[in-house]
Amino acid sequence: MTMDKRFGSAAQAVADVPEGASLAVGGFGLCGNPMVLIRALLDVGVGGLSVVSNNCGVDDWGLGVLLAARRIAKMTSSYVGENKEFERQFLSGELEVELTPQGTLAEKLRAGGSGIAGFFTQTGVGTQMAEGGLPLRYGPDGTVAVVSRPKHVRRFEVDGVEKEFVLEEAICTDFALVHARLGDWHGNLVFHESARNFSPLAAMAGRVCIAEVEELVEPGSIDPDRVHLPGAFVHRVVGVGTDIEKRIERRTVRAGTEA
Repeated sequence: MTMDKRFGSAAQAVADVPEGASLAVGGFGLCGNPMVLIRALLDVGVGGLSVVSNNCGVDDWGLGVLLAARRIAKMTSSYVGENKEFERQFLSGELEVELTPQGTLAEKLRAGGSGIAGFFTQTGVGTQMAEGGLPLRYGPDGTVAVVSRPKHVRRFEVDGVEKEFVLEEAICTDFALVHARLGDWHGNLVFHESARNFSPLAAMAGRVCIAEVEELVEPGSIDPDRVHLPGAFVHRVVGVGTDIEKRIERRTVRAGTEA
């Protein structure tokens, strides 16, 4: 792998993402969404994508733009409540959805990036998450067409008490897309405050990680103690500048404070 991982444009960086690829995408709500890369992927025109991300944006932003263009076949997420088109596609049988508890989703991504096949957790024990039967896809008539399978449950002794734990498998994807505030040519990344969210975990899980970076600097310019994600996990970096558009899901202000 070359140490200089710069690509001239987002279009070049995502040009080899194939039809039916799996993607891990950073972001939480609309915070930290790799919007430049998402739009570039939209322009490529590939579809049938299986996407792993905390949520699927909103109707006209974030991953919602790929969803609206019918490019996503399956979503693995922990929250889906801000996108009406997402709801419509899921309930009409156009989209497969695997709902996963938020902490479990984060650990599944981290495990995938760490070479760990799976892990046991108490989250989901005694529910459809463990026992199966959770709707994954609906039919056009509104009936449930595909349900989740039961997962392996095992008892462990914890502090002298036997408890049940459910086995969750790691997630690895073909590609990962993330947004960072600062990065160098080697792919070392620094995220801005809460925009870090799922991004390091998504980056780790992708076999090829593509990072869009607001400020791209020479190697050695970033204090090693500031690095949130080492360049070993990043394969391509694209400078996108600091004047890119950023959105929030809902703007809420007190009465009388609207400008």
